[in-house]
Amino acid sequence: MAANILIVEDDVSIAELLRDYLEINGMTTEMAHTGPSGLQKALDGHFDLVLLDIMLPGMDGFEVLRHIRENQETPVLLVSARREDIDKIRGLGLGADDYITKPFSPGELVARVRAHLARFQRLTGNGVKREGILHMRGLSVDPDARAVTVEGKPVQLTVKEYELLLFLLRNPNKVFSKDVLFDRIWGMEAFGDAATVTVHIGKLREKIESDPKNPQYIETVWGAGYRFR
Repeated sequence: MAANILIVEDDVSIAELLRDYLEINGMTTEMAHTGPSGLQKALDGHFDLVLLDIMLPGMDGFEVLRHIRENQETPVLLVSARREDIDKIRGLGLGADDYITKPFSPGELVARVRAHLARFQRLTGNGVKREGILHMRGLSVDPDARAVTVEGKPVQLTVKEYELLLFLLRNPNKVFSKDVLFDRIWGMEAFGDAATVTVHIGKLREKIESDPKNPQYIETVWGAGYRFR
């Protein structure tokens, strides 16, 4: 079945161009041209990925992303002409899976969309070998159900937060640099740098640590990276 992509872009000509490139590559699309209508479609529809512009009328892309993440884990790629690092860090911190800066080549767009679709399918798809629940001092992760609990209480993570936690948990006591973690979790095709990893580690600690400033699970090894202790 073809992947179904939601394009939320206020510039109709750009939205139609994105639609054409994706449909030429075998995907189906729907479009929305305002923040509120894009959010409504994202929450009501069944999409495999959302391409979300930041500058939207009615509600900006950051706010749309925040509401999407409160309800679902569909991959979201932010699209913007804004190149400031603070926007990229904010978007990734809110749970975006990638940040694409205009102008971009059609090939780059399609490659990133396909890469994130494949990652999400590997993470949630059927047919993979079942794995037992992972336990560590009150923290439990069920890879098959994608369920995380701390002291028996459910914890809601974004897709990247979950992937990062699962990777570290599967490799306890091993130190991984920020560059290695970015490569393993986001892949070379995605936008990002060390700040991306730092932001997500901080978000993870806020959700799973009783005292994020003195973490018992994800430890900072100064000058080297992070490890699951």
